[in-house]
Amino acid sequence: MQNYVLRNITVVNEGKIEQNDLYLKNGRIERIGTNLGIRERVEEIRGEGLHAFPGVIDDQVHFREPGLTHKATIYSESRAAVAGGVTSFMEMPNTIPNALTQDILEDKYRVASRTSMANYSFYMGVSNTNAEEVLKVNRRKKEICGVKIFMGASTGNMLVDDARTLETIFGGSELLIATHCEDEKIIRANYARQKEVKPELEPADHPVIRNAEACYSSSSFAASLAKKHGTRLHILHITTAKELELFTNEIPLSAKKITSEVCVHHLHFTAADYDRLGYLIKCNPAIKEGSNREALWEGLLDDRLDVIATDHAPHTIDEKEGPYEHAHAGLPLVQHPLLLMLEYYMQGRITLEKIASKMSHAVADCFLIADRGYIREGYFADLAIVDLNAGTKVTKENLYYQCGWSPLEGVQFGASVVKTFVGGHCAYDPRRNYGKSPFDESQKGHRLSFTR
Repeated sequence: MQNYVLRNITVVNEGKIEQNDLYLKNGRIERIGTNLGIRERVEEIRGEGLHAFPGVIDDQVHFREPGLTHKATIYSESRAAVAGGVTSFMEMPNTIPNALTQDILEDKYRVASRTSMANYSFYMGVSNTNAEEVLKVNRRKKEICGVKIFMGASTGNMLVDDARTLETIFGGSELLIATHCEDEKIIRANYARQKEVKPELEPADHPVIRNAEACYSSSSFAASLAKKHGTRLHILHITTAKELELFTNEIPLSAKKITSEVCVHHLHFTAADYDRLGYLIKCNPAIKEGSNREALWEGLLDDRLDVIATDHAPHTIDEKEGPYEHAHAGLPLVQHPLLLMLEYYMQGRITLEKIASKMSHAVADCFLIADRGYIREGYFADLAIVDLNAGTKVTKENLYYQCGWSPLEGVQFGASVVKTFVGGHCAYDPRRNYGKSPFDESQKGHRLSFTR
């Protein structure tokens, strides 16, 4: 493995911004400081004008493999992730077949070990009938990121609405439980009511159908189950002001039993954007009115919301076309979360330190990921190197998603990702040419491990 020294680079880490040298050796951060006096042969990288962030850890993505590979693959989407400074991901079980058995789950790990350019983990999926199989992951605490329960509609046989199953999983899981929370009964009633008024539904009807009531009803129910059983619960993609009542900032993250995630598209878009982007921004839970977005920002900055993710969920452009019932829900986003948050830094809305915390440190702490999420001596050298003075315009030509489109096309970001290190390997560098590609695919990412 090539070793590196990044000289005089501005390091954003653990609430501080400091200029330092970073010595990367054998995949890890060997030393941090100045005048390191390194005598071994290394590749030296001048860091003046650049910032080093701990690599982004995305705790919620859908990479579509197996079974939905016409939309995306672990290979294609991990490349897009690395191009955006995302060095680790945790992928959802609603592939085909659903990851509802230990064998199917391990099949996904085997594919990732061969093809993923980023570090990886996969959630164990829950159905109404596989509780016994799910609880087998208790014996594998250090190997699996968590258990995923869809308490709202999803692909395949994964809507969990059986009370006995929920009690069994919440009562028996020794791993983090991540939930998609939307009340299916409320959604169905809203849909029927809206169809009576408007037989031909439009994109703007989506947040009316999947409204704040549906989200809060389900999220509060999940929280009540977690409190009853003392379960470690992580509620995904919070979208409403009302749901913020379920979370606290009065204790440190390490002491929280119930944590939360907010996604970049819910921090960026509002219901007003349906007029411009239509079904391209249809997702579950829905992008809602602007007042909710403002509340989400407040909750993020005061630490009621713990981590930032993407819920990257690609579909072909044909699958995003109307009518309402046909247009698939989900957006491709994993290439741009860091650049999007850096844009809000440039607008004065969030600090660089908070970005590093919410996109890396807090994710590692929330999931108890071993030796990642921080720029520390001895930790894996997962780094996103950015230039805050060199812009990036999102175009079809520089997208790496297999689906080939983005709701951010045409956006001009003020920053750019100029290098991404995954386990000390420079996996992405648009200023080099690895056989007419900015990716060095000679090494793959690694399976995440956990310190439970």
